[in-house]
Amino acid sequence: MTSCTFCDIVAGRIPATIVAADRDTVAFLDIRQFHLGHVLVVPRTHVADIRDVGDDLAAAILVTVARVARAVDRIFPNDGLSVWHSAGAGANQEVPHLHFHVHPRIIGDDLLRIYPSSPDHPDRSQLDAWGDRLRAELARAASLRASEPEADASNDTDSIV
Repeated sequence: MTSCTFCDIVAGRIPATIVAADRDTVAFLDIRQFHLGHVLVVPRTHVADIRDVGDDLAAAILVTVARVARAVDRIFPNDGLSVWHSAGAGANQEVPHLHFHVHPRIIGDDLLRIYPSSPDHPDRSQLDAWGDRLRAELARAASLRASEPEADASNDTDSIV
């Protein structure tokens, strides 16, 4: 594996302003502060993006994200917060180590313009067809996890879909 900036931060090889750390995660101030209080939350172990993270670690990351978001909201000026993760080159992921941004927002800042133009609004039958495909894939993945020897049925949230 080539050098990973976030792995180096977690290991203490690169300086960072760490604001929270636990067994699974580390949160630190981003060196780019468009609005004061921009924090990154990363897992201690190297995981490329959300598509590769296990359920337990994903849950631990989101707990830290929620805690950091509440603190950022109380400490820094904002009209709201954005929390995001970009997965892969097509989503402009800059560091290939799973990370969530917790970013204060100000009305009108145009920081994360989601759609470059007005999006399509597929009809209900198309949405339902896509939903069928997604439910089938979630069921297939849950079945694969259940067949693994160390599978933890209590961690299977796909059944709520």
